[in-house]
Amino acid sequence: MPHQKAFFKFLLLSIVITSIFGCGVRKERTLFNAPSDMVTDTIKQVYVVNDQGISDAYYKIKVNDQLAIRNVQNFEFGATGNAGSSTNIAQNAASGSIQNILSYPVDLDGKVNLPAIGKVEVVGLSRREAAIKIQEIYKTRLLKEPIIELSVVNLKVTLLGEFGKQGNFLLERDNTTLIDIIGEAGGISKTADPKTLKIIRGDRTNPELIYVNLNDINSLASKKLILQNHDIIVLQPTKSAATSDKLQSLNNILQPLLVVVNLAVLIFTVTR
Repeated sequence: MPHQKAFFKFLLLSIVITSIFGCGVRKERTLFNAPSDMVTDTIKQVYVVNDQGISDAYYKIKVNDQLAIRNVQNFEFGATGNAGSSTNIAQNAASGSIQNILSYPVDLDGKVNLPAIGKVEVVGLSRREAAIKIQEIYKTRLLKEPIIELSVVNLKVTLLGEFGKQGNFLLERDNTTLIDIIGEAGGISKTADPKTLKIIRGDRTNPELIYVNLNDINSLASKKLILQNHDIIVLQPTKSAATSDKLQSLNNILQPLLVVVNLAVLIFTVTR
C-alpha cells in the first residue's frame, strides 16, 4: 500500500541520517571537548598534549589543606574517631563523597592546631613527613608510643562519564594511580570506549591533556597515570552506544507520530 511504502522510506531515511551523524552524537554527549580529542581513534598507549612534566608523586601539604589525623593507640588525643579513620575515609572515597570527615585546617601561618599539643608547622611536608613529626611531638609531650595516621582529605579527583560510579574520589595515598581510582569507582561501564579516556590536569585555562588507551596493558607503565589533585577524568561511550541512544530518543519521538499516522490512514481506508 502507498502509505506503507512511505512509512518504510521515512524509517530508512531516519536510520541513514542517524548513522551519518553517529560521531557527532558521541561528541555531543561528551564533556570538555578539545580539538585534540580526535587522537583517540588512533592512540596506542598514552598521548599527552601540553605536557607539563612529571609531577612530584609525594604531595606537599599547603595552606588551607584539611588534615584528618588519627592516633591508632589513643583516640582521645590527636584522633578523629571513627569518622576520620582510614577505613571510613576509603569508604567515603569509594562512594564519591568527601563529606562528614572530621579534619583540621592548615592555617595561613602554615600550622595545624591539634588537640593537646597545639600548633604544628606542616606546610611543605609530605603526608608521611607530617605524620612522623606529629607523632614525635605527641610521644615527647604526652603519649607513650603513639602511631599517627594522616590524610589530606581535600585532595580529590573527579570522574565523569562511563564509569561504574561518577563523582569526587579522595586521593588518600601518595602514588594513587588511575587504575586505583577506576577500581574504587567500580570499573568502567559496558558502553564505555576504553580508547577514549582523558585526564584534564593543571591550570584550567591551559590544561595538560592526557589521553589513555585502556586496551593496551603497556599504558599502565606511564608515570602520567599517577593522579594529581583536581584531575578531571572523562570516559566516552562507544560510537555505537551513543548512536543507539540517539536512535532510541528518535524512536520515542517517532513512535507516537507513527501511531497517529497509521490510525489516520486506517480511518481513511475504512471510510473510503
